[in-house]
Order: sequence, then structure tokens, then C-alpha cells
Amino acid sequence: MDEQVLGFCGPGLMGAPMIRHLLRAGHAVRVWNRTPAKAEALIADGAQVAATPNGLARETDVVLLCVADAAAVEQVVFGEHGLLAGAPGESVRVRRIVDHSSIPPDATRRLAERAAAFGVGWVDAPVSGGVAGAQSGSLAIMAGGAATDFAAVTPILAAYAARVTHMGGVGAGQTTKLCNQAIVTATVAAIAEAVSLARRSGIDAAKLPEALAGGWADSTLLRTFVPRMTQDGLEPIGALKTFQKDVDTIAAAAAQTGTPMPVSGTVQQLLRLGAAMGLAQADFSGFIDVLQTPRTGEA
Repeated sequence: MDEQVLGFCGPGLMGAPMIRHLLRAGHAVRVWNRTPAKAEALIADGAQVAATPNGLARETDVVLLCVADAAAVEQVVFGEHGLLAGAPGESVRVRRIVDHSSIPPDATRRLAERAAAFGVGWVDAPVSGGVAGAQSGSLAIMAGGAATDFAAVTPILAAYAARVTHMGGVGAGQTTKLCNQAIVTATVAAIAEAVSLARRSGIDAAKLPEALAGGWADSTLLRTFVPRMTQDGLEPIGALKTFQKDVDTIAAAAAQTGTPMPVSGTVQQLLRLGAAMGLAQADFSGFIDVLQTPRTGEA
């Protein structure tokens, strides 16, 4: 079978290292980004740049997306000059779209149904592992879509993922990512509470990972976020507004399915408070800044 030509829309903090892994694995990759400089930065690594998503769709077999939200996905795929701009039946080469963005499951199903009218399969494949996982090629991918589409793209995803799991039909990957984010956001909020308690009790919060190593509270998140909450000058790994978007989507899915999620509801209110405090652009560890408001009588 001839090597498939890949397209990638969205070479940002996550997308750029994923593209570099694809190139190192020997794939031919064409890239597009709304900000051309982000795509052009990958030319030195061997990528080719497309002027529009539609131009990319006419030159590639599989297109991977890693963009901000459902509106961005819809614009890249169906907007003016989008991958599938025009009427169904118009000629494009792309046969499958893999969406690494984190968007609502119901939006995913609607987009996949529209793509099917063009004869294009859809795999929703949100990722977990953050920028570090993208850089190391150790992402976890939870995927939804037809089994044939999933099987066709799995070897591609292996370039930057340590684990790729098929969770069911279209939308199942996005639902699994919501489960992931419910656990992650609640855990990071709990870590911030623990750091705050340690500080106000007069102990060195930075030593929590050492003290709790090997116990039930030990985790990758604990080892990642305690340093980020107790040290200055670390490179951001994401913005609180992203967590807020995800938790708002969790709340919507909970309402649609009648699922009680009181912990996620509390995290949602904490993130809304952070946004009201001007912390929407703060690092994921910004939960600690929300909790570190002065006590009564403190300066």
C-alpha cells in the first residue's frame, strides 16, 4: 500500500511536537495554521505548508486537527476555504479526518455526519498527557469512530502516542476525554487545596511530593503541580480557560445524561471565580492563586 500523505491543522503547543514525531517517523506532512508563522516554523523539520485547509484536503489522504474548540473545528472543516468547503460530491482527496481537539460529543457527532456526506470518515481522538506527552511521544489517545476508520489511522497515531484505545462509535472518544478531565481538574483543585493548607499551617508545601511518595495520594499530577504551585518562573503548560471550557462541557454532558457530578460542579465554580479574578490566562496551576486570597486581617 502506498504511503498516505498526511495533513495537520493546528501546529500549536501540542500540535507542533506531534507533527515533528510524524515527520521523524517518515510520514509526508502538509500543515496549515491560521497564523502562518506557526506552520512555517515546521518547514525546517520537513513539513510543507498549505495556503488553506481546502488546499490541504486536496493534497492529503488523512487530515489531523488540533484546534481550540468546536467552533474552530467547524470553521476549519466546513468554513470558507475549509477542508470540505463546497457541496457534497465535490472532489477532495482526503478520506479521513482525525480530530484531536477536545469538543462536546454531540458537536462531534454532528460534524461527523456532515463529513460523511462527502464520503469522509471521522475519528474523534482527544489526547491526554499535555505538552510534555506530546514532546516525548507518550500521549494517551481515546478514540471514537467506525472500527475501519480507527484501524486505518492507528499506525499514524502511534508516532506520538504510547496508547491508543478505541472506545466506541463517533463521540465516544470525546466522552472519555470528559471523564479524564473530570478526574484531572478535580485532582488539580484538590492539590491546590492541600498546598494552601500546608502553607497556612506553616509547613513546606514544596515537600509534599516527597512526603506522599508511594502513598495513595502520590500521582503524576501531584509531582507535576506541587512544584508549579510552589515555584516561580516555570514555563506555562496550559491556561485555566481551557480547564473552564472542559468543565463547562462536562456540566453540559452531565445535564444531558442526568449524571450527578457535584465535585465537577464545585470545580466549575472555582474556575469561574478564577476568571472573574482575571486568571483565565493563568497556568493550569492557577487554582492556587484563586485559593490564596488573603484571610481576614491579612494585608
